[in-house]
Amino acid sequence: MALLHVGWENELREQFSLLSATSVEVDNKCETEITHLGSTTDTFLLHLCDEVLMLILQELDPVSLLRIGTTCRLLFRVSSCNSLWRKHYQASFGVPFPTATCLMSAKKAYCLLVMWRAVFKSLHCNRSLQEKLFGEIPNPPHKYWIQWLVLEESVPLPSVTLPCVDIESLWGVGQDVLESKFKEKSDEGDIMSFEWKELYDMAVEHHGSRALVFQHVLNQQNTNDHTELESMHRQYTQCRFQWLFSYWLFRQPTPLDRQLRSIFLQWRSYRKSKVASWGDTLCDVHYLASLHSITSDFWRGRLARGDETVGIQTVDNYFSMCKSLLAWILGRDWGTLKRKKVYEDTLEGVYLLLRAEMREKLVEHERFWHVAKLQMSRVCTLEETAANYVNWKMIEMLPYYKLYLVTGNPIYLDQVRGFLRRKRLIHNWLYQEETTWARQLLPDELFSLLEFDTKLSQDSLHGDTAPAQLGRLIWLYLHSGHQLYLEAVKGMVLECAHATLAFYQAQAQARPPAHHPPAPHGGEEAWPEARRF
Repeated sequence: MALLHVGWENELREQFSLLSATSVEVDNKCETEITHLGSTTDTFLLHLCDEVLMLILQELDPVSLLRIGTTCRLLFRVSSCNSLWRKHYQASFGVPFPTATCLMSAKKAYCLLVMWRAVFKSLHCNRSLQEKLFGEIPNPPHKYWIQWLVLEESVPLPSVTLPCVDIESLWGVGQDVLESKFKEKSDEGDIMSFEWKELYDMAVEHHGSRALVFQHVLNQQNTNDHTELESMHRQYTQCRFQWLFSYWLFRQPTPLDRQLRSIFLQWRSYRKSKVASWGDTLCDVHYLASLHSITSDFWRGRLARGDETVGIQTVDNYFSMCKSLLAWILGRDWGTLKRKKVYEDTLEGVYLLLRAEMREKLVEHERFWHVAKLQMSRVCTLEETAANYVNWKMIEMLPYYKLYLVTGNPIYLDQVRGFLRRKRLIHNWLYQEETTWARQLLPDELFSLLEFDTKLSQDSLHGDTAPAQLGRLIWLYLHSGHQLYLEAVKGMVLECAHATLAFYQAQAQARPPAHHPPAPHGGEEAWPEARRF
């Protein structure tokens, strides 16, 4: 019990007395949710005393504390205590919460400041907020927003030009202090011009600390309607990744913009109609983000645990690595096809290897470049194993291909070699002299499955058709190497060839002797060979 704040009992009583219609709505929601809870285990918190609840809730983060407060009246009351929110307030904003002199509760102050800080942080890419702050320049923005701006040391706005009374009201700086730093006076009255940082420093000096400046602003905001701020914060929450990605992609200086566009689209398959509107108002930014796995992850908030600032730094470091990789590849004496495939497969390997790391924290350029060099060496090893570009394209969809990229384990490289060797064995058997008749009688859909350069997609292996059955047998042999599956492939091929032969012989017997059906493979000269069987 000693861990609890000494004033927790008073705070609980105060919170209980402050319950309003809002808490009644919360209680109604709680009754609905508790109805769906099937056991007493799920509701055991409601039977604990307030002291124990306080000890439990002290371990929660702010988001969890807010969520648990929406479940019922009891938890709403306890989770709203100042003693719980003071530590979150100080941890987030670096100043202690002035309990005795602040007109606002610690919970409300924390929520409002979190919303303002998040929205203000997006100012450079948030057009809605820019319109609020810049729309009326040279006239000042609305007083509500200036009150929040008082908290910020650095504000990207022109000098503040206001009457002494407004400056004194907003910043709390006495008129005598303002007159000692008088900058400008017009014929219309006492109009002063100050830089934002200058006013911020004056406010801190006047109030005595940053904590008291916060208190001054919160007391001003206590009676204001914050619906507009809440609406802008919801918009920010929904759109922050899109805003920041668009700003990063289209707001680079002109030389860097051309370079980034070139790297972003280099050797990517894309629709020209989508890219033609690059940077325009109607540009499909979501489509552009989908061209790279990392930008697609950022768009969906999957980088750096959803931190948009750290996530966009990771994206920037990734494309810095792409620039270095592209320069290195173009410096090699390779053909266009090899350059493109080395680049694409290296980027794919980098993403596979760093995907989990990027979702947790910032990945620096050096880390990207180190992994890229490692992946490129593995890609080149796979290219040497394939021996030619046709084989290389054929093995790119193998699970062993990607596993070798990620791990570098030579076992997976041996699996790739075995796959190619077994593919060659099937091809060589089909083109032996003693199987000429079968090759000539096979239907095209079966014959193509046995060709060396045919890719077998997993989607084509389903069903009861002859191509699906033969494809499954070939797939099992190629990936397992068991001789039993090879014999099954040969048996099915010969069985299908005999069935085709029997079909043509039946047709030949039903027709006049002068007419012969055309041969499926090899032309008319194949028929004497076929008739022997």
